[in-house]
Amino acid sequence: MTIVHLLERNAEEFAQDTALVEINPDQPETRHITWNEFELVEASARRHYRREITWEVFNEKANRCANMLKQCGIKKGNKVAILLMNCIDWLPIYFGILKVGALAVPLNFRYSSDEIDYCVGLAEADMMIFGPEFVGRVEAIASKLSKRLSLVYLGAACPVFAEDYNDLISECSGSFPKCELNETDDAAIYFSSGTTGFPKAILHNHESLIHSSIVEQKHHGQTKDDCFLCIPPLYHTGAKMHWFGSLISGSKAVILKGTQAKNILEAASSEKCSIVWLLVPWAQDILNALDRGELNIKDFDLSNWRLMHIGAQPVPQSLICRWLEYFPNHQYDTNYGLSESIGPGAVHLGIENTHKVGAIGVAGYGWEVKIVDTEGNEVEKGSVGELCLKGPGVMTCYYRDEKATADTLKNGWLYTGDMAMTDEDGFIYLVDRKKDVIITGGENLYPVQIENFLASNSKIKDVAVIGLPDTRLGEIAAAIIELKPDVSCDEAEINEFCAALPRYKRPRKIIFADVPRNPTGKIEKPKLRKIYGAEGLVDSQNKS
Repeated sequence: MTIVHLLERNAEEFAQDTALVEINPDQPETRHITWNEFELVEASARRHYRREITWEVFNEKANRCANMLKQCGIKKGNKVAILLMNCIDWLPIYFGILKVGALAVPLNFRYSSDEIDYCVGLAEADMMIFGPEFVGRVEAIASKLSKRLSLVYLGAACPVFAEDYNDLISECSGSFPKCELNETDDAAIYFSSGTTGFPKAILHNHESLIHSSIVEQKHHGQTKDDCFLCIPPLYHTGAKMHWFGSLISGSKAVILKGTQAKNILEAASSEKCSIVWLLVPWAQDILNALDRGELNIKDFDLSNWRLMHIGAQPVPQSLICRWLEYFPNHQYDTNYGLSESIGPGAVHLGIENTHKVGAIGVAGYGWEVKIVDTEGNEVEKGSVGELCLKGPGVMTCYYRDEKATADTLKNGWLYTGDMAMTDEDGFIYLVDRKKDVIITGGENLYPVQIENFLASNSKIKDVAVIGLPDTRLGEIAAAIIELKPDVSCDEAEINEFCAALPRYKRPRKIIFADVPRNPTGKIEKPKLRKIYGAEGLVDSQNKS
């Protein structure tokens, strides 16, 4: 069985049931409008916009896409890149690519022109389907791209350098002959976050995709009656693999465009959502809006909401404690995974283990974990080492990068680059990224531990801790602190708060500034090091 078979089963068994809903709170009144025109539309002229499709229509749209691809010469083993913002057509296009036996290649919507060019070249894409938001970036490299691949545009006002997606599929059939697929066939290429340069291409087969859907359903118990609110970008494994729980259960999912706290609660209320996956900043925004009285829980019907889970980054314990004060009946789970391990679920806390908030959990369904030292030997409980994963969801390889593959995959184990430890009960705690560890005066500092401590300060909205060069200690810990709106706080107050930390763990430099995060919620520490690295070179001789 492959992931495609789940869609076809749903189209047969649940044909007229709602599969996907798209909600855009800021959709312009005019539906056929280019992105440039959208930016000129006054906010007062925009309205709440909603559309939905059934499982039958979902499958038909995927079939039309598959037939279009086939007519364009796309066949099994070819690659088709997707450069779209979240929308109701995203997933049908993804499945249309898989149905024809090609590999889906989702692209980060924040990629620059150079990154788009690099990634489609690395993946050896034969076609790219892109939306109106990317016309400018694609146009800048269209002359280069058109020599290597077909450019297909989804939206109004098709640019002259591309073919119109809607024109191409207009005469295509809504049925598609089955393509012979098995679990070992290549299915998709995803890209790493690119925190150390241009992204690496991550190759997965159909076994990985089907395993991720099984893991999600096992962990969160999706049934036909559930409704999943999907907010993160679908190009990322995290959002899509969590949605796979809806796919395997045949349940409804809502694609919300935008991350405003009010919009999230309104969507959860109006669509009777039962499962919501949040990133840390969005959960904080909801809590802060409730704290300030800008939102009132009584204004929303959240009685169906049973599960809130967070992944993609370490979760401060203080955040979940605050969340459960407002939502005491919520089940909570956190998920850990990488694009290399087909997204979430390789490690998860489990809804029955809220008492272990702060841990990322235990090995997920069908997964094995171990924590090793630099020699590859397993460490004792309580000792820090590198977290390693093994299971059906591990990537095939880094596409066209044998060295990176050999460095990361060893004897079937995926070496994650994340430093972790286990407690006496076997629960895993994420300490930090291997490359983010700060060595100060011979002591190892793990920024996540300091960030979690600072996050418990009621005045702090977000925080990132990075290492900055120091003439005496080699590196020092610097805390970039983003304060909540309308609060005052100075360096002396932060230093007083940090007095509760061991002396060597206290940040030696405090910077009040915004904390940048990527679309999946991860702190962009390379950006912070680039901004503050030069000014961090100080002599700590007189600091204590």
